[in-house]
Amino acid sequence: MSQQCFPLDATLFWTPADWAWIGELFDVLMPSWHHGVPVLARRLDKFDGESAFELLARNKVSHTFLPPTALKMMRATPGTHREGLALRSVASGGESLGEELLSWGRAMLGVTINEFYGQTECNMVLSSCEQWFELRNGSIGKAVPGHRVAIVDDDGVPLPNGTQGHIAIERPDPVMFIGYWRDEAATAQKFRGDFLLTGDLGTLDDDGFFRFIGCDDDVITSAGYRIGPGPIEDCLIRHPAVRFAAAIGVPDAKRTEIVCAVVVLNDGFEPGDALVRELQEHVRTRLAAHEYPREVHFVSELPIGLAPA
Repeated sequence: MSQQCFPLDATLFWTPADWAWIGELFDVLMPSWHHGVPVLARRLDKFDGESAFELLARNKVSHTFLPPTALKMMRATPGTHREGLALRSVASGGESLGEELLSWGRAMLGVTINEFYGQTECNMVLSSCEQWFELRNGSIGKAVPGHRVAIVDDDGVPLPNGTQGHIAIERPDPVMFIGYWRDEAATAQKFRGDFLLTGDLGTLDDDGFFRFIGCDDDVITSAGYRIGPGPIEDCLIRHPAVRFAAAIGVPDAKRTEIVCAVVVLNDGFEPGDALVRELQEHVRTRLAAHEYPREVHFVSELPIGLAPA
C-alpha cells in the first residue's frame, strides 16, 4: 500500500469488524501500523448504528472500514448523523454494496464508499477507488495492480467479457495462500489450472469493471435463470417500508427454485397482503421480471454478523 493510498491526513482508523477476520489484520491493522496511523480499538457487546456514529464523531475518526452489515444498520438509524464526522475515507468489503447504500454513504458520511473484494486465501484483489477512476454503479471495482483477475468457466478457461462465470485469480500472486494446512486435496480442489476459484460468481465488462453476482451456493436457480440475491436485496431496501432484506431460493416443483424475500420493516409499517404486492411490484418494475420475489415473509429481525462466515 503506497503513501498515495494512505494519505498524510489519516489521523485515526477504526473498524467494528471482528479482529479474527483477515480483513482486519491485513487491511486495517498492519497497513495502519506500517504508515504510523493509530488504530482505535473498542469492544462492542452488540453493534448498533447510533453508537457507531457517536464513536466516529467523538473520536474524529478519519478512516474506517465498515462491513456492509454495519453500513446497513447505520442506514437504519433514524435521523441525520453527518454533523461532527471527520471522515476522509470509508472502505467496505465482504459483499457487494448496492446503489442505495452508496448514495446513502455520500449523503450521510460525506464520502464515497470504496469497495474492495478478496478472501482469506487471496485478499484484496479487486477494488474501487474514486480518486483513481470514476465508479460504476453495480460494480465492485477493477483488478488491483499486481493481480490478474478473470471470469472463468468450470474448467478454469477465461470467458468472454459480459459472460457470467467464476471470479478467479491467476497464480502466482503476491498475496495468494500457499495451501490449506495439511490438506492437499482441498488445496487442489481450490484451483482449475493456474486459476484460484473464489467460490463467487460475477461478470467482467469491456472497461475492466467486475460485477459480483453472488456466492456459488447463494445463487438462486429459477426457471433456467441464475439469480444473484444482491441486486434484489438492494432494490428492496430502496422501498421506504424496508429496513433490512434477504433474498433466498426456496424449492419449487415447476421452477426448481423461486425467489423468496425475508423482510424487516421500518417503524410505522405493518405487514400484509397489500404490502407484499407493493414490494413485489417494486422489484418487478426495477429489475428483470424473473427476479421479483414470489414469496415475501416479514420477520422482526435477521441474523447479522460483522465478518463473513
